[in-house]
Amino acid sequence: MPIVTSIGLFILAGLCEIGGGYLVWLWLREGRPWWFGIIGAIILVGYGVVATWQPANFGRVYAAYGGIFITLAVIWGWKVDGVKPDKFDLLGAAIALLGVAIILYAPRK
Repeated sequence: MPIVTSIGLFILAGLCEIGGGYLVWLWLREGRPWWFGIIGAIILVGYGVVATWQPANFGRVYAAYGGIFITLAVIWGWKVDGVKPDKFDLLGAAIALLGVAIILYAPRK
């Protein structure tokens, strides 16, 4: 699978997990209607499905996905919640993405 497609799948999975979790958060923590929770749960199931489209094994996919999730969560917090990332947020996300690159895309025998 080309790297661009793989990265796109990770981003889609991340948006499903963060977006679905955010809707559940809004329902339970901020008093939004119950259907926010239902839609969030459905989107979270979508996250589980999208992750299976990666060609690598489960452990490697989920380990690498963690780095993508960290980065997307920082971006979500900035763009959706208005919490601008500081230099430590950005450094942590960069280190996480380096880990993703090593785990998934390093040449193996």
